[in-house]
Amino acid sequence: MAPEAGIVSIKVLDRKGNGKINTMVMGIQWILDHAEEFGIRIVNISVGAFSMKGMNENTELVQAVDKLWKAGLVVCVAAGNEGGRKQPSITTPGILRSVITVGSCDDEYMMDENGKEYQNYSGKGPTDNCICKPEIVAPGTNIISTNVMVQKFAKPYTIKSGTSMSTPIVSGAIALLLEKYPDMTNGEVKLHLRKTAKDIALPFAHQGWGQINIASLLHDF
Repeated sequence: MAPEAGIVSIKVLDRKGNGKINTMVMGIQWILDHAEEFGIRIVNISVGAFSMKGMNENTELVQAVDKLWKAGLVVCVAAGNEGGRKQPSITTPGILRSVITVGSCDDEYMMDENGKEYQNYSGKGPTDNCICKPEIVAPGTNIISTNVMVQKFAKPYTIKSGTSMSTPIVSGAIALLLEKYPDMTNGEVKLHLRKTAKDIALPFAHQGWGQINIASLLHDF
């Protein structure tokens, strides 16, 4: 999406994709401590937790992510893949009102690595605190991406689906936007996303403002 952008990769999950809240909080703190050193402006969070008791905007993880936004970073968070469940289904920390929560615009069907099938998987709002989520959607099904190469004959590229794939599309588009307009604040970025999103006639609880429209996003204004 943004070929000249530098990537600082923070590992918070194990090889099976599992992790702990305190590990995520440690990763977020590392970003806060090193943002200026590495010139970090955008944080992409393609992980989330669902149906955890007491998981709300006051929990340690959500408050840690909020610190990123308050520090001036643009934070894009996956809406999660639990949209087929009873609503609401936004995963944490995507429930946080300040961040840009990203859903999938093409979520009719997907199958994960373990063969589990999902239909209409994109997380849908509102949150338990009546916050409208997601803000925006992007393609998320059958996205070609890099592979973790844990198997002997694995190839460096693979095909993945989920809002974890939608989110970096938005993060990459924002990197292009900040390259063109480096003085934009995270709040201004969020408002510009809203202004330029394309209505694709999905329910508001699914698409939020609409699908990201990169041509309009980068158009002079």
